Amino acid sequence: MAIKPEDYKEPRCVLCEEPYGKVPEVKSVPQHRIIEKMDEYMSRRDYSGAERHLLYWLQEAKLGHDKRGQLMIRNELVGHYRKVGDKEKAFENAEAALALVEEMDFHGTISSGTTYINIATAYNAFGENEAAIGLFEKAKEIYEAAPGTQPQLLGGLYNNMALTYVALNNFAAADPLYAKALIQMGQVPNGQLEQAITYLNMANRVENEMGLEEGESEINDLLDKAYELLDDSTVDRNGYYAFVCEKCAPTFSYYGLFLAAEELNRRAETIYGGGTI
Repeated sequence: MAIKPEDYKEPRCVLCEEPYGKVPEVKSVPQHRIIEKMDEYMSRRDYSGAERHLLYWLQEAKLGHDKRGQLMIRNELVGHYRKVGDKEKAFENAEAALALVEEMDFHGTISSGTTYINIATAYNAFGENEAAIGLFEKAKEIYEAAPGTQPQLLGGLYNNMALTYVALNNFAAADPLYAKALIQMGQVPNGQLEQAITYLNMANRVENEMGLEEGESEINDLLDKAYELLDDSTVDRNGYYAFVCEKCAPTFSYYGLFLAAEELNRRAETIYGGGTI
C-alpha cells in the first residue's frame, strides 16, 4: 500500500494566516480521498491510524478555510469516537459540527440532515436518547421533504431513529420506522448488511416489550432472517462486511446462537488479517 503525505507530514503551521484584511482563499481538502483512506484504516481495524488521519485533515481544512471539509471531517470524528466509546470527544466534535451548520446557514440541506443523524446516533450510543430524538426528527423532516434523498440515507435514519424510540420504550413509534428501514435498504447495493442489523435491532425490540420467553419464537425468526442476509454470497466481503460481522456477533451469542457468532467473528478476523472469505 502506497504511503501518502498525510501519513507522515505534519499539518501546516498554524501561524501561517492570510494577511490582515484579505479575504482568505478556500483550499478544499480531498473529501473523497479522505473517506477512501478511512475505509483502509477501518479494514485493518486501525483506530489510532484513523484518528491521526482525520485530525491531520481537520487541521488542513481549518488552515485552508474549508468549512465544508471541516463539517465532513467533524462528522467522521463523531462516528469514530462513537465506535471507540469516547463520549467526551464525540460530543466535542458534535458541538463543532452543529456550530458549522449554523455558521454556513446549512439549515434544511441534506448535509445538515446527515449531521443531525450522525450526532443523534452518537447521543443514542451514550444514552442521551431524548436529545437524539429531537435531532432525528429534524433530519426526518429534511430527508423526507428533499426530492431524491438516497435510500441508504433514509434507511440509516429510520433504523437509528427506531433504535432510539425502543430505548425510550416507545415501541409503537419504532415499528413503522424499522419497516421503512428494511424497504429503503433493499434498494441499496450490499444493503443486506444494513437489513441484517435492522432485524437484530427488531429482535432486541421484541425482547424489550415481551421478554425472552414470550417473544422467543419471534426473536428466533428475526435472528434467522438476519443471519441469512449476512450469509448472502452476493454481498461484498470487504472491511465493512468484517465490521458488521463483528458488530452483529454478540447479539447472536446473547440469544444462544454461539456457532453463528463464532462464524461471524471468524469471518471478521480473516478479513482483518488480510484473508478472503
